[in-house]
Amino acid sequence: MSNKTYLAVDLGASSGRVLGGRFDGSKLELEEVHRFENGPIAMAGHLHWDLLQLWRNIKDGLIASSTKFGKEIDSIGVDTWGVDFALLGRNDELLGNPYHYRDPRTQGIFDRAFSKVSREEIFAETGLQFMEINTLYQLIAMREANSSILNAAESFLLMPDLFHWLLTGEKGNELTNASTTQLLNPITKQWSQKLIDGFDLPGHIFGEVVDPGTVVGPLRTTVLEQVGLEGTKVVRPGTHDTASAVVAVPAKSSPGEMPNWCYISSGTWSLMGVESPRPIISDQCAQFNYTNEGGVYGTTRLLKNIAGLWLVQECRRIWKQRGNEYGYSDLVRMSQEATALASFVNPDHPEFAAPQDMPAQIRQFCESTGQIVPQTDGAVVRCVLESLAMRYRVVHRRLQDLTGTKIETIHIVGGGTQNQLLCQMAADACNCEVVAGPVEATAIGNLMLQAVASGDIGSLAEGREVIRNSFPVTTYEPKTPTMWDDAFPRFEKLTEGT
Repeated sequence: MSNKTYLAVDLGASSGRVLGGRFDGSKLELEEVHRFENGPIAMAGHLHWDLLQLWRNIKDGLIASSTKFGKEIDSIGVDTWGVDFALLGRNDELLGNPYHYRDPRTQGIFDRAFSKVSREEIFAETGLQFMEINTLYQLIAMREANSSILNAAESFLLMPDLFHWLLTGEKGNELTNASTTQLLNPITKQWSQKLIDGFDLPGHIFGEVVDPGTVVGPLRTTVLEQVGLEGTKVVRPGTHDTASAVVAVPAKSSPGEMPNWCYISSGTWSLMGVESPRPIISDQCAQFNYTNEGGVYGTTRLLKNIAGLWLVQECRRIWKQRGNEYGYSDLVRMSQEATALASFVNPDHPEFAAPQDMPAQIRQFCESTGQIVPQTDGAVVRCVLESLAMRYRVVHRRLQDLTGTKIETIHIVGGGTQNQLLCQMAADACNCEVVAGPVEATAIGNLMLQAVASGDIGSLAEGREVIRNSFPVTTYEPKTPTMWDDAFPRFEKLTEGT
């Protein structure tokens, strides 16, 4: 086949990018066209996404892609984080700027929610882990506040649905992102009327749930006039970034079988799970607070959200404010000089969700739990990385319990693969082979599903073979697992019940 190029618009919680993927029939070659910062904007006591700036950057990326690749561009697909959304009113008018999931309006909402519909009923209906940031609780908070925006809403669009609508004018709720809302039934793959009614939510706003890998449509005329790309279509990838990242795992199993590997999509969050052929909705899954999210080709992403490199990113931000602008390589070097396995934090403790001063919060946690308090910046980073690796160990074990399958390999994909120290720590803590790569997994998975939708790749297994041929990986074997075994009881005590 002649070269075809697909465009991935990949929006993360801290940055966004537009990448071109040139496919020659056997290998995929990536080229970053445009990269930009992303993050919350504080306004009138709330946190919002800067939607207009994101849209401007997406269009800038498309214009640059049109100049670079021209008529080779076959399709465009957008992926983003989960749970956040926009509402449209009459005549498809955008109602307000989308809230950021760390906005404080949902703090402490569980008790009020469970007084209307029990925790057990919600889990039985959705199979989803309980996090205050979930869309369900954002909507409940709006209902409690008698939100004029919610009252006027006619359409509900999750963030990638919103950008696909801006590109094409077509609406729909793509499955993998819809499954993060805690409003979708993972068996029927439809919105839960029981929860919509139980929380007095406006059911008419929820649109058709559509599968990943489907064509949305051509670009709007007004968009074409601005960016070019005549003849380019828009295709829904796995629009939740983790769903796309899992597509890019270079494993050899096929959907429909329980794999002997798990994945960690490593970035601001660490999403760790298995590609299950079916949802696992059990008392044990509820007890562990694991989640069943939609995957591609009918699979389920049975996973756990872990705070991830958010803690390191926030430390780096604070240190930069104080005049120490460390690069990530500096942080790794500094942490290697600190004492190993001296102290731990629970990365998922609410204290670390949005503190004013992350390094101070980490030290305070260590002090309040009777541990050695990390004195240097390097010791703080080492404490975080080792705590993440220990958290991986817990999740690794519990995934095996839930699936009844021995997990022999952990595939780490995403930006966290560049942190070689954390990858080795994961291998040691879990006493398991770790395969790290590719780095741009989310964009690669996005592009792969576009190629499948275009008929240029026949299946997910074939797509993963292309990925193995196109991108290098690094394998880490356990080196000092006994040290981690000895230290684990200290970590386990700190994280009881989580």
